[in-house]
Amino acid sequence: MPHFTYQALSSNGQTVQGALEASTRREAYRELQSLRLSPLDVRETSTTATSSSPPTTRPVRLNRPTLIFFTSELADLLEAGLPVQQALTVMAEKQQHPGIRQVSARTRLYLQDGATLSASFRQASPSFDDLYTSLVAAGEASGSLAGVLQRMASSLSQLHELQKRFTQAMVYPAFMIGACTLLMAVFALVLVPQLTGLLAKTGQSLPAVARGLLSVSHFATTHFWTILATTTAAAGLFRGLLATTAGRAWWDRAKLNIPLIGPIVDARFHATFTQALGNLITNGVPLLSALHLLVRGTANQFFRSRLHQAIDSVAAGETLSLSLHRAGGFQSQLTDIISIGEQTGQLARSLQKASSRYDKELDRRIQRLTSLVSPVIIVFLAVVVTIIAYCIVASIFSAISGIRAKSG
Repeated sequence: MPHFTYQALSSNGQTVQGALEASTRREAYRELQSLRLSPLDVRETSTTATSSSPPTTRPVRLNRPTLIFFTSELADLLEAGLPVQQALTVMAEKQQHPGIRQVSARTRLYLQDGATLSASFRQASPSFDDLYTSLVAAGEASGSLAGVLQRMASSLSQLHELQKRFTQAMVYPAFMIGACTLLMAVFALVLVPQLTGLLAKTGQSLPAVARGLLSVSHFATTHFWTILATTTAAAGLFRGLLATTAGRAWWDRAKLNIPLIGPIVDARFHATFTQALGNLITNGVPLLSALHLLVRGTANQFFRSRLHQAIDSVAAGETLSLSLHRAGGFQSQLTDIISIGEQTGQLARSLQKASSRYDKELDRRIQRLTSLVSPVIIVFLAVVVTIIAYCIVASIFSAISGIRAKSG
């Protein structure tokens, strides 16, 4: 009898791995479901896959906009009354995006092999993470898959907008800093040496500011390889530090204390956390399982450690609001909102309201950052341009004075 290895979610949200024997892959899925496990990945180990199984090829990844479009399209087809397999067939044959066609075809083949839709998504592409597949599993169990997919598409769109707004807010400051650095480099490495040669012929000396820039230019050109090696080594050490658990935790905590940037990181986490948790609970995922899934989806090690502490408290029987308050790192405003939701029995609704509030707060903080950073950079750039212009004009006048002195 064939042997299968599996990875699945238990009823409390924990990831479990193991092996079992079954006559077919479909029977393996049924056995896991009878054990109250939600299969994430099932692979046959003792024999080759059947002809109906998807071929083992390079995994197909969907970027965030494509994943949103895929989810929305599938939800629309299901709401129109098409069965899941037929909807996937339509997407595999009619969609123009090659990634969507491949993922749809692979998901359909896994479904035909007996997997649930959530497990099929997980095996078809790594783009479907734990949160995504858990929500799909909740939709399958409740019979409201189309509605779950529509809410998920909306949630993914909101998160994508958060990330896009943050990135766009950083583009202009980064461009201005780069332009300012390039201007200073051109002046120090090109213009100042030429002016020095010109003034040397006339017997005049450079202005004090220009001499200072020339010293920087001379040091940079003389020790260029040393500076490059030192910078590269420092960047490598920093990346190595971030690769360690302790180093990553330190950096994630330190980011929260950076002026202007820290409040944005904090507001972004709270907006994502409340939106994702509210979405999970709305779709029937138990609170403890939802928190376990959020831990996997949280990149910030500081908040992840606090979530682990909160999970332990919730598992011990405490309320979510008290658990988050004792864990620390969560705003008291959030714990108060969650406490009200727990008392009224409308936790998901309270979380969605909190998500909307943090979304607006994130917008305000991003606008504040751009409104403060842009003038500072413009003033700095104006100062640099003024210094460069002064050096050039003063050097030209010095050269003219030297020429007149010689001619006189």
